Amino acid sequence: MPGTPGEREESLDVIQRELTAFARRARAAAARLHPELPLVSYTLLAHIDDRHGCRATDLAAHYMLDKSTVSRQLGTLEKLGLVERHPDPDDHRIQVLHPTEAGTQALASTQASRRAAYQERLAEWTAEDLASFATYLLRYNSAGDPAGPQQPAD
Repeated sequence: MPGTPGEREESLDVIQRELTAFARRARAAAARLHPELPLVSYTLLAHIDDRHGCRATDLAAHYMLDKSTVSRQLGTLEKLGLVERHPDPDDHRIQVLHPTEAGTQALASTQASRRAAYQERLAEWTAEDLASFATYLLRYNSAGDPAGPQQPAD
């Protein structure tokens, strides 16, 4: 691996600090876009929408979250009228989560705002820079979480 151990440690420190700052900005932006929809809830709603419905256990496994955390977040989404449960057509014992029409609209609005914010923030980046950044993020996220499941702030 290129670089001295000291250079690698310094780079890892910068990465940790900058990812923490990124997460804080993302939470703040999510709160501004929809004050009642925390980042974790927004993320779960987006996943449910992307998958055209899924089970709560699927969310917990995908995001490495405790089932109680997912349950609380889903409770918020249901209370806001953004998610509803339907029986699985193949097994009526299983409940499948789906976004409501209001959920789909809130998601679309929030995604448009987020996209505009990213476009503004990254306006000066070249297409090559954006492609590299996207590749690095995909690579980082596909490596899994070496620290194990995390419990994000509600």
